[in-house]
Amino acid sequence: MPGAADTLELRAQLRYGAAFALDVDVRLPGRGVSAVFGPSGCGKTTLLRCVAGLTRPDAGRVVVNGEAWHDDARDLWLPTHRRALGLVFQEASLFPHLSVQANLDFGRKRVPPAERRVSLEQAIELLGIGHLLARRPAGLSGGERQRVAIARALATSPRLLLMDEPLASLDLARKAELLPWFERLARELQIPVLYVTHALDEVARLADHLLLLQDGRVRAHGPTAQVLGRLDVAHQHGDAAGTLIEGRLQAIDADDQLLHVGFAGGELQCLHARDTPLPQIGARLRLRVLARDVSLALAARSDTSILNILPATVRELSGDGPGQVLVALDLAGVPLLARITSKSARALQLAPGQHVFAQIKGVGIVD
Repeated sequence: MPGAADTLELRAQLRYGAAFALDVDVRLPGRGVSAVFGPSGCGKTTLLRCVAGLTRPDAGRVVVNGEAWHDDARDLWLPTHRRALGLVFQEASLFPHLSVQANLDFGRKRVPPAERRVSLEQAIELLGIGHLLARRPAGLSGGERQRVAIARALATSPRLLLMDEPLASLDLARKAELLPWFERLARELQIPVLYVTHALDEVARLADHLLLLQDGRVRAHGPTAQVLGRLDVAHQHGDAAGTLIEGRLQAIDADDQLLHVGFAGGELQCLHARDTPLPQIGARLRLRVLARDVSLALAARSDTSILNILPATVRELSGDGPGQVLVALDLAGVPLLARITSKSARALQLAPGQHVFAQIKGVGIVD
């Protein structure tokens, strides 16, 4: 658990009659991206509004890296304009009559010079919008407008960046355009990001930490790979259930377009997408493995087209609908999920603690 000066402490209790209640009490990392994930109506946006000061909970406490914004015990409540935060919503909400430069200047003017921790030049460079400064919002694409909106939020030198489904209104092409910029922000800024989404692919791509909400309560939270590897969580994701594996690029097989990625549990080979830049040796990569792409065997096979065959230990099994079983595996401390038929589970006599070989058919690079 991070220290008190390096945490995002959230406690919010809120009741809307008998229809809905929010009850959240967690400590999140004080840097990186913490995704707030869950189905529609689970309380994601309500929690974000409590953190932003747009909604006052019945009881609550919000502390960002040691700075209290709300604390019932001390009768402390800071209104939104006194909270050092940046807000980014689904719609960019730029001033249409102002140029991009003037929109950014508006954000910067809210902060006294002595309190500016992020320069306007840094925000422009981080989001790659230098060539857009003279344009007005009507002349920008959806992805460009969101990049400008994020830069304007950064220009206020926030201690916390709040994003409420910032990609939800974009088509797939604009979403793909914007995600690399989000990744760069997470790597290069020392500002915690609270990222609300209902899209599992965004969680897999961006989140260091995952807070899973259901019916206004915390169902799970922790490092993203650990939470996604839990069976009770995976059951909620259907065909998209899977895990993340973080490793480093060890070698490149140029002839077959294969990347060799080493991690704690061994090595994975995955295809390099031809339309993306080739990473450097030693680069950190985040890989996504879907449970449906993992099969199990009691012995390592050589007469197979599957390239990735790794020793694993069965941690837990659980039924997953008619005729299917989800198997939680351990690869030297790294979680992995496999979805197999009930018949196969019986034939292999799978049980917790059993040693098996995970045959991984598909590995996708998400970072």
